[in-house]
Amino acid sequence: MTGRRLLRAALPAVALAHAAPVISTLGPLRNRSMPRLAGQGRADHVALTFDDGPDPVSTPYFLRLLAARNLTATFFLLGEAASRNPSLVRELAGAGHEIAIHGWLHRPLLLRGPRATHDDLARARDAVGSIIGAPPRLFRPPYGVMSASAHVSARLLQLTPVLWTCWGEDWRRGATPASVYRTVTSDLRGGGTILLHDSDCTSAPGSWHNTLGALPPILDECERRNLTVGPLRNHAASTNGAGAGGTSPGTQ
Repeated sequence: MTGRRLLRAALPAVALAHAAPVISTLGPLRNRSMPRLAGQGRADHVALTFDDGPDPVSTPYFLRLLAARNLTATFFLLGEAASRNPSLVRELAGAGHEIAIHGWLHRPLLLRGPRATHDDLARARDAVGSIIGAPPRLFRPPYGVMSASAHVSARLLQLTPVLWTCWGEDWRRGATPASVYRTVTSDLRGGGTILLHDSDCTSAPGSWHNTLGALPPILDECERRNLTVGPLRNHAASTNGAGAGGTSPGTQ
């Protein structure tokens, strides 16, 4: 068999291996069999996370709300947005929030090869790290879709992928504060990780208003259940008080 024929014969297997981690997008399966990737942690704690920022229009509202509640969270930032708003990134870090990355651009990693995936994550990590003075240690892939290349790149870059156990579906056009609240709390459990969005850059226009409206009752429900709310770095069974790039479930 010629080299070209060998390559053609191997392509389906290579494609399958690249796409195999997509199975982790299935929430119930992920929560049962991949607890570290799902962001499961202490039974008395809930990790609060936000994707797609920073956005100078919407993110400050979340900063003020969390400050009023004396809470911190983990923000998975898009590198391109962070580079355009460095002062807002520094404000997030200065307020005690954990800074993580969501890639450079919000594009599915499944459609990217190994080099493009590595370059995207490295660019985001380096850009955000240069702003806050330390490299972020966590990343969440756009759309929550992992690939083999994403896993390899994360290991090479000393990044830990973390997804979520419950979300608000707050990006939808028909979402409301009530629907976001119901969707989050229907799967809310101690040790879980909540996914919300502090920006509408990849969501329905203005959808962040629904997230902001749902957040106080979500936090109230956590309090009612005696669950502490905080960033992923405080979510592990044992923590070391690390800063913006600190420990979390699955940190390598």
